[in-house]
Amino acid sequence: MKMTSKKLVEMIKEKLNHSSFTFDFDKEKDSLRIVDEQLSKGVTLSLPGIIAKWETAKDKAIEEVVYYVEESLKAMKENQNLAGKEKSIFPVIRSTSFPVKSNDGIPLCFSEHTAETRIYYALDLGNTYRLIDEKMMDNENWTRDYVREVSSFNLRSLKTVVKEDHVAGNVFYFLNANDGYDASRILNESLLQSFKEKIEGEMAVAVPHQDVLIIVDVRNNTGYDILAQLTMSFFASGTVPITALSFLYDNAKLEPIFILGKNRSKS
Repeated sequence: MKMTSKKLVEMIKEKLNHSSFTFDFDKEKDSLRIVDEQLSKGVTLSLPGIIAKWETAKDKAIEEVVYYVEESLKAMKENQNLAGKEKSIFPVIRSTSFPVKSNDGIPLCFSEHTAETRIYYALDLGNTYRLIDEKMMDNENWTRDYVREVSSFNLRSLKTVVKEDHVAGNVFYFLNANDGYDASRILNESLLQSFKEKIEGEMAVAVPHQDVLIIVDVRNNTGYDILAQLTMSFFASGTVPITALSFLYDNAKLEPIFILGKNRSKS
């Protein structure tokens, strides 16, 4: 069966059979907005990434989406004051096209990162997290610098899980701890430097979606080609896609690169 956005929406609606839920399918944006009328809050799903994941994972992809929606809406019902929860605040990476305001119109707390990515801050709630907005900060008289400092400290405390692959003379490292903050590890400067010290060629980094950080020791042109294919594949299948572009890492700086065939160019 070929999956379409319309079929996917029907499958999700069937699984999320809650009387208080309403569904709004936007054909132009290829997205589905799910709102809990009791809360007057909801979540928006980008359908192309879910379809790509369904092609390989089938029903598991639908189950993951349903779980994400239910946990996100459940979290919105809970007390989300920041006081006393400093250890549960982490940075999350999103694309620069990601909204800068909540669905309620409240500005989100964020920092600039690269031309392709932006840093938001999240309150971890266990099975999901809530992006921190200015109203939450104002309630505690917190500044963005304080949130950034706390989140950076917590990020460095997370364990690192690395899988290493050697392909065509290049070394690929996949960081995937499945804790929701894998892409965020691109902000851990000491971690990036530890890889830089052992890399023999050029160091490339990619965050195609929120659940993986790819670091590559690129030793030949084939390495760039493979990285481009990998990043695009991961980007298409991620639940929360970030960017299909990769970055060169040098002198503690990230510089986006375009990879075309055996050529590469800095953006």
